[in-house]
Amino acid sequence: MKPLRTAAAVVLILATPFALALAQTAKPRPKPTTPTTAHPTRPASRPAARASAGRASAARLDGIAAVVNDDVILESDVEEQLYLFIQQARLRPDSATVDSIRHQVLDQLVDFRLVVAEAKKQGITLGANDQKMINQQADESLEQTKSRFSNLADFQEALKKDNTNEAKLREKYRADLTEQVMAQRLRDKTLPKHSVTQADAETYFKAHPDKFPVKPAEVKLQVIQIPPVSDSVTDQKAKAKALEIRKRLAAGERFAKVAAEVSEDENTARSGGDLGFLPKGALDAALDQAVATAKLNDVLGPVRSSAGWHLFEVLERDTTHTAAGRDSVDKDGKPLLESHVRHILVRVPLTQDDIDRAKVIADKVHAEAVKGADFATLARKYSHYQGQATPDGDLGYVPMSAFQSNIRAAIDAVAVGQVSAVLENPVGFNIFKVNDRRAERPYQLDEVKDQLVTAVEEIRDRESWDAWLKTLRGKAHVEIRGS
Repeated sequence: MKPLRTAAAVVLILATPFALALAQTAKPRPKPTTPTTAHPTRPASRPAARASAGRASAARLDGIAAVVNDDVILESDVEEQLYLFIQQARLRPDSATVDSIRHQVLDQLVDFRLVVAEAKKQGITLGANDQKMINQQADESLEQTKSRFSNLADFQEALKKDNTNEAKLREKYRADLTEQVMAQRLRDKTLPKHSVTQADAETYFKAHPDKFPVKPAEVKLQVIQIPPVSDSVTDQKAKAKALEIRKRLAAGERFAKVAAEVSEDENTARSGGDLGFLPKGALDAALDQAVATAKLNDVLGPVRSSAGWHLFEVLERDTTHTAAGRDSVDKDGKPLLESHVRHILVRVPLTQDDIDRAKVIADKVHAEAVKGADFATLARKYSHYQGQATPDGDLGYVPMSAFQSNIRAAIDAVAVGQVSAVLENPVGFNIFKVNDRRAERPYQLDEVKDQLVTAVEEIRDRESWDAWLKTLRGKAHVEIRGS
């Protein structure tokens, strides 16, 4: 696990619903990111994160969000950290939730500036090993930035537009990383970590139920998903184009260069098709499986998704990391991996006729389901769900918070044993059957026992940290202007 990684925010991502809920009750703790986008001096973000939030800030000017003593926080700083938090926490927030998280992100960026200022005031110094690591990471970040451009000339042009040069860019990376390490060293010095025994953790859990998240309301669902499908001629033309592109890569052309020239993913083409680090489940099921099994630096595909045909390259894999400095683990105790992926997309265009055909099928299936036809049989016959479900369309128990607000409201209105209306999302037309509901409730000790020591350590560390930050704020000039 690398000590620091580009394009990473400090958020608590653990493997279980309880741990994730605990993370979401805490304020996100962002830190400055090391830039890696096509604008080399701007903070880096991940395309999947931008899509999650809808990028409501596209029209925002890069103004001043806050003033902290003699320092400023830009609107762009807030937005980049917002998307990173949403992506890493795997949230699907509505606009009101995005606004709430945005305010929390700004609050934490203010805290970070205060901590850095205090570290400098206390004369926190970094050792030779720290400096070596920072220099190495700055060099890696610079090389990663270069690789996201189709050629050196484009990289130099981007530097020129941002009124900088390669030496200044590397120094900016080094300065950002230095601040991150200084802040961590001050925290380690000021607030040593709490060690908690299992018995202490269980006692704390029973005595302070209000400090722990509740188990969210869940609904047991089956789904039938009917995506619009292009006609076979159009699909085969797109696949043939993808195969021709693959020939160029096999002949030795650079992936980033080809992506910049031909990829039809407008969000990533200019940066060489870079999707950043993606957790399992961030992509369509077929793409997810392909990425999970790919050898590093091998080109794979074409692989079909709801958008079209993809060519992929997995550059590296790394474990996700919690704010407590521990790797996240799955239910078997194995570290969770993220894959650093880039892709080239050849879209398969959909016509209104394609969409209308899917809607006709969805309406027909819905009518049969309402009349009492076996839902599992209908799912096996008609559904093309793009996620984890059984052939019968069984999703199991799903937290209501996992759905977009319009889908959540529609499902919430369906009685147990009944089916929803035909609901549309970007993937297609969906019909849900509600088989059971579980109300929101507190977690029971036996449900979270294995995670309790870590959770209590996190809570106590956070409380001590927040109390210390409050004293810093009391001595500082903080002016909130935006977000």
